[in-house]
Amino acid sequence: MIVGTAGHIDHGKTTLIKALTGVNTDRLKEEQERGISIELGYAYTALPNGEVLGFIDVPGHERLVHTMVAGASGIDFALLVIAADDGVMPQTREHLEILQWLGVDAGAVALTKIDRVDEARIADVTIEIEALLASSRLAGVPIFNVAAHLPQDAGTTALQQHLHAVAQSMPPRRANGLFRLAIDRVFTLPGHGTVATGTVFSGQVRSGDHLTLMPAGDTVRVRSLHVQNRPAAAGSAGQRCALNLSGIDKDAIKRGDWLADPRALTPSTRVDVALQLSASAGLVLRNRSLLHVHLGTSHQLAHVTLLEGNALNAGNRCRAQLQFESAVCATPGDRFIVRNAQANMTIGGGHVLDPTAPARKRRTPERQAWLDAIEKMLSGADLKVLLQATSPGGLRLSTLMQLSGLPSDALPFPPDAQTIATGSLEQDRFVMLSTQWQSLKACAVDALTDFHARFPDEQGVDGGRLRRMAQPTLDTALWLAVLTSLIEDGTIRRSGPWLHLPQHAVALSESEQALATQLLAALAAAGFDPPWVRDLARLHSLPEEQVRQLLRKLLRQGSVYQIERDLFYHHERMRELAALMASLIAQQETESNASAAAGVSAASWRDATGIGRKRAIQILEFFDRIGYTRRLRDAHVLRGGDLDWF
Repeated sequence: MIVGTAGHIDHGKTTLIKALTGVNTDRLKEEQERGISIELGYAYTALPNGEVLGFIDVPGHERLVHTMVAGASGIDFALLVIAADDGVMPQTREHLEILQWLGVDAGAVALTKIDRVDEARIADVTIEIEALLASSRLAGVPIFNVAAHLPQDAGTTALQQHLHAVAQSMPPRRANGLFRLAIDRVFTLPGHGTVATGTVFSGQVRSGDHLTLMPAGDTVRVRSLHVQNRPAAAGSAGQRCALNLSGIDKDAIKRGDWLADPRALTPSTRVDVALQLSASAGLVLRNRSLLHVHLGTSHQLAHVTLLEGNALNAGNRCRAQLQFESAVCATPGDRFIVRNAQANMTIGGGHVLDPTAPARKRRTPERQAWLDAIEKMLSGADLKVLLQATSPGGLRLSTLMQLSGLPSDALPFPPDAQTIATGSLEQDRFVMLSTQWQSLKACAVDALTDFHARFPDEQGVDGGRLRRMAQPTLDTALWLAVLTSLIEDGTIRRSGPWLHLPQHAVALSESEQALATQLLAALAAAGFDPPWVRDLARLHSLPEEQVRQLLRKLLRQGSVYQIERDLFYHHERMRELAALMASLIAQQETESNASAAAGVSAASWRDATGIGRKRAIQILEFFDRIGYTRRLRDAHVLRGGDLDWF
């Protein structure tokens, strides 16, 4: 268990911790000279069951609230310290409110310095404390009267016994999650190197593990670790850990960073949250308002965009998007507090919904449904609510892990979910409901059926164009998985680059096959400048319509390509043209050291193919039409297709 102090300056928090543990948490020379805490202090004491109880001592000065929040962000138990002579003071109230927003609902009150006042004053302050806590998460917690600076103080002993009992009965945090540690301190030790400390929010860490420093993204290795101030082989959620790191310098780490499993977090400057203002905030929050946001151990400025309404009044709640100046990391459910623009008052708090929120379409019904699903998941619903909110494409497995905070083997998939592999890596897998997978396949078939109805003389359509017709926003890799599944089960067929329904096929008669052999030979021999239908008909003494109809059948078989209504190219010659286009673009990029935007103009294409300008433009337009290239100003660039299309 991690105990965090809270309370006004000079109410005896550090003295109390020393009495409970024997450790003076004011380790800085300035703290000892001035008699006040400036930085976070840490102390540990052994429990009868062999475990270790950890304490985080926070500063009480109003100008050090940001430090107090960093220490309180990972605690299990709040020790609210109130001096009997002063009673409840401003930072008492603010620290209590911060504990509220952070969701701390276990605690006790230490009424200190009771030797300085009489019994009547103690009774009055006790009533004042009970009234203060009555509407809070800490309502009804025990109050211990202590004089911590006195040896053998009975109240301090009673408090110590209570803390030990609670710590030994508190259930451990979930340890099967992805590892996350919020860094609150970093330093170097001679002979050891960089050490980062913090509270483990989830998961486990072991000596030798490779972690990611977020949001920077640097990879580090855990050389060794201390847990609750003792050497250990592993640390778990809810424990204080000090990690000795290799592969990184102290200056590359700061308070507010995370050490995490590489799968756990994605940096983002936009976070969608559930935000509530305190009833005593005394302000109206509007779009673009500037706030100080404390999330984990980080402290950053952010502008707020309300996702419901245009103003948020004191005491009310709404969804909002926090737009940070630099990237932050979070997981749904992480709690935060907000302070006003002057950073002199805590005005509210809330919890994270989507840690990687979009910049556009933030208020659409689809977006609100997605945030509804996350709220339901945080309230205990299974992952089906998330999958249902992402129709029709499901979710990447990597996204599900980040939203749930669980590794793939611990995800509680609903019975009707299935995993679709789009590559060899874990992040290449998608998860969706069976109905969604079938819907995607049906959508592809419907789009292909419609294409055949509109263009009965064309053999089919390439996969990229079919995606733009059916599901233009679907992930390309997932779309290829859909097509592969349809081809494997025989629902659709592929002829060269073309996709078509099985019934959309052509069988040639014996006489047609003989003529087709002659026509194909003539087209192949003509190279890049084949004859028109009328010329082929004259060459073979046949009616134009007979030649035209046979070439259209060959088109549907994949033997020829139709550039214009009566202009057909042999499939091998078209493949050669496609290869020439790719090589010209590659040559341009090499010679000019340009980006992928290098393209081929009509003039350069004419010169490279040795055909006339009109024919060159017809071929370029065909490449654009089938999706092999696209026009970019006066040039044509590869869209992403490859020679397998041909």
